[in-house]
Amino acid sequence: MNRIIGERELAETPFSAEDARETFRRMVLARRFDERAIALQRRGWMSSWPPYRGQEASQVGAALALADDDWLFPTYRSNAMQVARGVPISDVLLFRRGRPEFHSGHDVPNFPQAVPIATQIPHATGAGMGMNYRGDENAVLCYFGDGATSEGDFHEGLNFAGVFGAPVVFFCENNNWAISLPRHQQTASESIAVKAGAYGFEGVQVDGNDPLAVRETVGEALDSARRGDPVLVESLTYRQGAHTTSDDPSKYEDAARDLPEWRTADPLDRYESWLREQGVVDDEFVDRAHDEADELLEEAVEEAESVEDPDPHDVFDRVYADAPPRLREQRAWLDSFLETNDVYELDH
Repeated sequence: MNRIIGERELAETPFSAEDARETFRRMVLARRFDERAIALQRRGWMSSWPPYRGQEASQVGAALALADDDWLFPTYRSNAMQVARGVPISDVLLFRRGRPEFHSGHDVPNFPQAVPIATQIPHATGAGMGMNYRGDENAVLCYFGDGATSEGDFHEGLNFAGVFGAPVVFFCENNNWAISLPRHQQTASESIAVKAGAYGFEGVQVDGNDPLAVRETVGEALDSARRGDPVLVESLTYRQGAHTTSDDPSKYEDAARDLPEWRTADPLDRYESWLREQGVVDDEFVDRAHDEADELLEEAVEEAESVEDPDPHDVFDRVYADAPPRLREQRAWLDSFLETNDVYELDH
């Protein structure tokens, strides 16, 4: 397993002091974003939120390994990864308020995030195969959780990638939980990484609470993928909170008491302590990182709130090229209903 914290000094890694500090800034932003999003959901500002506390090092490290023109195929919990890569925070918030993705028209090469489990895995492989056909030199990073490896889409996506040499890194963020089911109850394999052998390529493990180790591992895997050799990366981390804001982890979390301390420890605290030991951050820098994160979040919330509520009729847009009589009748009924009845605001 690849690890830097506790095993190497910063000078023994491929990263500079500024690389290390920027990673910390983005981890702080990710943590504050998660905290703010939960608070917004609790007051009814958006319908739901999938917390990722404890997984900031894994997601930020992987995001920073991507080249500008590499594609990320995310899922619903990879919000820290998307923000670390440059997706506007307001876009993520608007998506959670029911708006289409890419409201701002950003040009970050991200596939729309997948909410159904594992459906993005075959899509990522197909995109990688398309890159091969066009002669592109970029690669794909496909993010998913350990629960996704028990879906058929996982087998199909990795099988095709192995056969066709698709330039894809399959990034499994193993946070130990498939909703409330611990990993050992959903697969009998020794690890997630070992599954790669069945598809003819390499599987590796990394300390997912060590952001620089994740960045190093994913960077090497992307280089391999660009050469035609896919890689499955298992990032070992831990979900410290609920599956979603409608979940109660207190009913099952005792099942993970036997995990090692490095895996369940707070990754932000752990990384900050190591950076202080390396002499690259101090109190002033840490305080400034938190203040900057809070300012960015305030701006993002204000931007999201400035977007006008959609018209209820918009639900019919792009469904029919020319509305048939039946649909016109339904729309007329909806008009009448909205005029004569009190309805809840759309974002409640």
